[in-house]
Amino acid sequence: MCHCSESEQQAQRHHVHDALLQPPVLYDRPKQGGGGGGAIAEVASIVRLTVPMVGAGLLMYARSLVSMIFLGRLGRLPLAGGSLALGFANITGYSVLSGLAAGMDPVCGQAFGAGRTSVLTAALRRTVSLLLAASVLISLLWVAMHRVLVATGQDPDIAAAAYEFILCSLPDLLVQSCLHLIRVYLRAQSITLPITYAAAAALLLHVPVNCLLVYGLRLGIRGVALGAVCTNLNFLAFLVAYVYFSGIMHGNDGAGDGKDGACAPPAAEAEHVLEWGRLVRLSVYSCMSVCLEWWWYEIMVLLCGVLADPKAAVAAMGILIQTTSLVYIFPHSLGCAVSTRVGHELGAGRPERARLVARVGLVCGAALGLVACAFAASVRGVWGRMFTADAAILQLTSAALPILGAAELGNCPQTAGCGVLRGSARPGKAARINVSAFYGVGMPAALALAFWPARLDFRGMWAGMLAAQLVCAALMLRTVQRTDWAEQAVRARELTGAQANGDVKSGHAGAAELKAGNGLLVVTVLS
Repeated sequence: MCHCSESEQQAQRHHVHDALLQPPVLYDRPKQGGGGGGAIAEVASIVRLTVPMVGAGLLMYARSLVSMIFLGRLGRLPLAGGSLALGFANITGYSVLSGLAAGMDPVCGQAFGAGRTSVLTAALRRTVSLLLAASVLISLLWVAMHRVLVATGQDPDIAAAAYEFILCSLPDLLVQSCLHLIRVYLRAQSITLPITYAAAAALLLHVPVNCLLVYGLRLGIRGVALGAVCTNLNFLAFLVAYVYFSGIMHGNDGAGDGKDGACAPPAAEAEHVLEWGRLVRLSVYSCMSVCLEWWWYEIMVLLCGVLADPKAAVAAMGILIQTTSLVYIFPHSLGCAVSTRVGHELGAGRPERARLVARVGLVCGAALGLVACAFAASVRGVWGRMFTADAAILQLTSAALPILGAAELGNCPQTAGCGVLRGSARPGKAARINVSAFYGVGMPAALALAFWPARLDFRGMWAGMLAAQLVCAALMLRTVQRTDWAEQAVRARELTGAQANGDVKSGHAGAAELKAGNGLLVVTVLS
């Protein structure tokens, strides 16, 4: 029988609770010296961030496949209309929101590395306002979608079905605005596992929700659109619940208010305007970088409509874009992890560590490219049969898959390099590289190889993609190698306002990461 007093028992319980919440050893504080051990520790740190994001990406990819299956079961017209609506939504809406949200990435990553956690909350509030304003403008375009499609010569029945789908997707703009940002907010604090759990929980509800809306309520194509909105809303609700109950929403950290005060002195007002300007500039450049590459694939689909066998070419392009979207989950997750780590090290005032992160990230990207290339080449004879039995489509798909795999040799390291530029708050350079590679080299090469003078048809289109990705990877590598990391550390202090308190102290960042790690382990233990 225990004779301890009640206060002593409470103290023991608190001690056990704190011990359980101690996070695992963090690999983002490697030993100084930059030897092989530091590189290995950095690989472990990047992998620790990347794997949960890959899991979340695969789960959301599965959600899209489920939606396409429901559309296919409704018939040819709903499938065509839903596919057209999704393509229109990707070009005009989702790519824009994803790009704008990426502008918050360097601010949050560097601020967390500097220990100025209040800056994260301020950046989150400002970027939410920015994305909501963009959503209003995008919604106006979506409302006018039917007239746009008819004016461009689309089939009236397909245009009507697409319009019905996209009208029901309007609430998704508001949901995606918040969902993108809260994922960036968590990732900047090295919290990625809860995102995977939330995505899994949302996916488990996706099929029953679709069954209820499509068959139970007989909403047809509208039910598929509303089902996707409900799944994203559930995803967001789970993440918000995690943030609320884990207590990781940061307030004032003592390093500056980080707030948009209504009654601030003129100097503070000028600083707020400057911070808004930096955030908007980063968001616009990030949006350009994302959209320029995203839109390239949509342009390729349009160009397939004027090839020798347009129906087979468009269908094969659809299969290959689904394939490259699946493969892209891996380098994209790696790029996000590299961006987070670079931001942490620059914010903490460790330029040499940031240099090591960049080099390790590029090496990991190159290794991932080799794996992706081997995968694409090995499945060339069987992959297309998962989607169709049409001989012409299968022939085009089989011929293009090795070229797609070769393109991944450039795509994976260039995506990692893009993460380096984003983490060091240089999305403008990434946007210029994408313009040069995809539209300065890739587009002319695709036109020349597909039509005249080479006349390689469908394979020429993908050869143009290969040229674009290799040039993009070379330009990214050149830019990263020429980076002055000491200068980037100074820019990080300016971006986060850390110069107001002198040099950044890495201990402050370590304390902040300890708090974030606690929240991460809570979810791990409960699972």
